[in-house]
This record gives sequence, C-alpha cells and structure tokens, in this order.
Amino acid sequence: MLPLALTTIRVVLAPLILFWAGNGRAGLPYIFCLIIAFVTDYFDGVMARKLGVATAAVRRYDGAADIIFYGAAFLAVWLVYPEVVQQNWPGLALVAGLEAVRITIDIIKFRREASYHMWSAKVWNITLFAALTGLMGFGISGWLFQLPIAVGIVTNLEGMAATLLLPTWTHDVPTLFHAYKIRRDCK
Repeated sequence: MLPLALTTIRVVLAPLILFWAGNGRAGLPYIFCLIIAFVTDYFDGVMARKLGVATAAVRRYDGAADIIFYGAAFLAVWLVYPEVVQQNWPGLALVAGLEAVRITIDIIKFRREASYHMWSAKVWNITLFAALTGLMGFGISGWLFQLPIAVGIVTNLEGMAATLLLPTWTHDVPTLFHAYKIRRDCK
C-alpha cells in the first residue's frame, strides 16, 4: 500500500542521515533526506485519506516513523554541531521531557500512544525542517534552531491537554478545540 511505503521511507532514511553525519558534516545528502522525509510525511497522509486507508494503525505508524526519523536527525545534529546542542540543551531537554510525559499520559489513559496529527504538530514539522536545513546545510542556528523548540513545547502541551480532555482514544484531532468538541458531544 502506497501510504505505508511513503511512511517507511522515513524509517529507512534515519540510518542514512546518521551515516552521513558520522563524518562530522552533513551538507547536501542530509538536506536531500530532509526534503524526501518532509515530502513523504505530507503525501503519506494525503494518499491514505484519498485511498480511504487512514486507519488508526496507519496513523500510529506515521507518528512512530516521525519519531524515528527526527530522533536520528537530532542525533546527527549532536554529532555535527555538539556546541549548538549544548547551547540549547535546556529547551531541548524540556521538549524531550514533555514528549515523554505526553506519551506516558497517553499510555496510562488510553493504553496506547495518541495519534492526533494536530495542526500545531504540522507547524512543528515545518519549523523542524527549516531549522535542520539551516543548521545542517548552511551552519545557521540561532533563532532558527530555537523556533522548533518553542513550537515543540506548545505542541506537546496541546497534545497533553487533548489527552486529558478526550473521553476515549481518538486519532486525527486537529486542535485542542476539536478535542473539547468531541468531549462535549460525548456527554
């Protein structure tokens, strides 16, 4: 099935970006992988909806592929630009901690990870793409690297709030407002 193949591309790209970062630089191969990951992340969802296969399992696999790919992307940043990671460590640790807490809350409440695919997560993906391209392709960090940290904090807080609001596990909840409407409609 095409959507699963597109999602799997990101899983396959994860070790490749680590390989290219292993020599202490990244450059064009890394950016090429980012572009492919960004495009496949968009089109796997589009194709899944178009083909009518946007099931909970497909959406959860998409989220897992994102975690694998962006985890490898971050590790590659650490290998190539450890000073940028050190400078931004408090914010990065906060995002990672919030992500872990959010997943823990999901599992405690629903016995599985949420798969909301919120609009804030899409914005986070765009800011991650820009920051990683800027840093790994052109050596630019500063505010461009700090922006996805701020967006990641907001995204994780919104996801936690949605989990606390929703009465049952649901996938594809675009915003906290939508989670509130689902809760209200269940009463």
